[in-house]
Amino acid sequence: MQSDVTTKQEKLQEKLHVGIIMDGNGRWATRRGLSRMRGHEAGVEAIRRIVEAAPKQGIGTLTLYAFSTDNWRRPKAEVAALMTLLRFYLANEVASLARNGVRLTVIGRRDRLPDGIAAAIARAEQATADGDVLNLRIAVDYSARDAILNAAAKAAALTSLTREAFSQLVTGEAGLRDVDLIIRTSGEKRLSDFLLWEGAYAELHFTERMWPEFEAADLAEALACFHGRERRFGGLQSLPLEPAPSL
Repeated sequence: MQSDVTTKQEKLQEKLHVGIIMDGNGRWATRRGLSRMRGHEAGVEAIRRIVEAAPKQGIGTLTLYAFSTDNWRRPKAEVAALMTLLRFYLANEVASLARNGVRLTVIGRRDRLPDGIAAAIARAEQATADGDVLNLRIAVDYSARDAILNAAAKAAALTSLTREAFSQLVTGEAGLRDVDLIIRTSGEKRLSDFLLWEGAYAELHFTERMWPEFEAADLAEALACFHGRERRFGGLQSLPLEPAPSL
């Protein structure tokens, strides 16, 4: 049984890996005269929509940028509210994720999270470990540069090293597919220290849509743009893209 699940999870690596920088929660709320906290709550609702839509659109791995290492600089009240939302998500969404075959992994540091959250993450990861429909990775207290730096420190003790082995040190996951597409919402056009190693050849898609407004149709539009591009990976001839899924 376990080997069957492992095989199905390996097949997820044959599908697209999409990363999303979920930007614009605060601005969405401010423009509506709402608190920034309400914007973050609406952002969680958007996560639900996109997690449901992703497998139907040919995505096997979805990495969401929830809280960067630099976000600790935000006002303490807002940080506390974001951590409360994280607790809520872990407590209330895990059963649904497991039921729908979604495997949850949280990437980034855990030692600086408020008491109890690291343990809740571990429980959520264990409860969803058999998920074979979608590999959902949520980046919390995450910095791509720190991930690369930490991997380099571990690699210093090795006598030989391949790119694949170093990639596992960076990502913490064996055989993780490189990122095919990175989407950033809210009109900003930068990567903000997100998936710098695994996104080396990722296509980029920027949209003016604020994250709380982001719908399955917006994801489909980004993927349609992606499927229309040529990916040469440094060569002269384009490599075939995975065919767009029939909806």
